[in-house]
Amino acid sequence: MCKECGCGLGGDVKVGGPVEDHGHDHVHHHDHDSGQHHEHEHEHGHGHDHGHGPQTVTLQRSLMEKNDRLAERNRGFFRAKKLLVLNVVSSPGSGKTTFIRETATKLAGRLRLGVIVGDLATDNDAARLRTAGIPVVQITTGTVCHLDADMVAKAAEQMDLDQLDVLVIENVGNLVCPADYDLGEDLRVVLLSVTEGEDKPLKYPPMFHSAHVAVVTKSDMASAAGFDRNLALANLGRASHHARIFELSAKTGEGMKAWLDFLAEQQAAVKSGRKSTKH
Repeated sequence: MCKECGCGLGGDVKVGGPVEDHGHDHVHHHDHDSGQHHEHEHEHGHGHDHGHGPQTVTLQRSLMEKNDRLAERNRGFFRAKKLLVLNVVSSPGSGKTTFIRETATKLAGRLRLGVIVGDLATDNDAARLRTAGIPVVQITTGTVCHLDADMVAKAAEQMDLDQLDVLVIENVGNLVCPADYDLGEDLRVVLLSVTEGEDKPLKYPPMFHSAHVAVVTKSDMASAAGFDRNLALANLGRASHHARIFELSAKTGEGMKAWLDFLAEQQAAVKSGRKSTKH
């Protein structure tokens, strides 16, 4: 995954504004206040390659440790704001954007929701989410296949978090690398659509095992897709035995009430100063 292959090291990352792109996006793939430049020099012998393979592993470990520190800082900041924060992950095409948009729409008047959207390119998902009348900040990651804690922190700076109850982070469509990156969320929510195959949890165990919540989406298409519900739930039980499972269709609304009630309970726990239950 990212911590072994190094795919998180490159790419231009741009964070857009909460309403639209005003032409002043900032490139965030260089961290000027963390000493990362000197860290690179130290670990690579000031630019000289001595052929020691383990040095690359040391660098990757250092970057992951840095992300974990930033994630804890995010978490503390979000808790001070009494925000419930969700990190929503899935493979491409599972219905993340529709799921989040319908969640926001149905929570209107009950909980105030904002979204940080991560995509390699385009702001199509952000535009769709804005139709729900909620604040949205776009992160365009370029070649980076996941969001990290630093990207989320910079995006959050562009939102009025005091006007929100729930912050949803729509991660890049990928079931591999995002599993490594804590963003400072309260709950990691993984989606499995009925069109993807019942064995997806077994193919990507780190992601499903790391999730606090698993949501089976597009349930209205289960019959047409030949979806074996019992097998899928059994596989989720093997990979995500600790996760709370919801089955729903964002399109028809079936199963959404249980999900919305769960969010309200979790947000109430955060607001009262208690941690989210995660189960």
